[in-house]
Amino acid sequence: MSRQDYVPHLVSEKIRRGELMHADCPSREVLKHMTSRWGVLVLVVLLGGTHRFSELRRKIGGVSEKMLSQTLQGLEGDGLVNRLSRPIVPPYVEYTLTPLGEAAAAKVEAMVDWIENNLPEIMQFRSENADAEKS
Repeated sequence: MSRQDYVPHLVSEKIRRGELMHADCPSREVLKHMTSRWGVLVLVVLLGGTHRFSELRRKIGGVSEKMLSQTLQGLEGDGLVNRLSRPIVPPYVEYTLTPLGEAAAAKVEAMVDWIENNLPEIMQFRSENADAEKS
């Protein structure tokens, strides 16, 4: 088997059959929401508990209101985030992980931990590649 055809043994049968690789596979949309630039960070922050929109925006540096709103809507639509809106003035909206979201966020957190643990080596490779491209 070539490296190009290799699929890790821990993946599901559906992935081994190649269904995830099809453009119309519904899991791709969920994957996009969970692993987007902002989706990962929202899930990790919400592992710490319930947050209001403004709290999320403060904790996730660089995210615009529009992108945070779209990210939360996608995660909510997938059943990973629960939105609680209280009918008061000014509006009071809280976001929390659903049980499904907690399980997903734990997986994402493991990926983030791996990145943080390997960041020095990754940054070294980046530096070496940047130097090689300049030559």
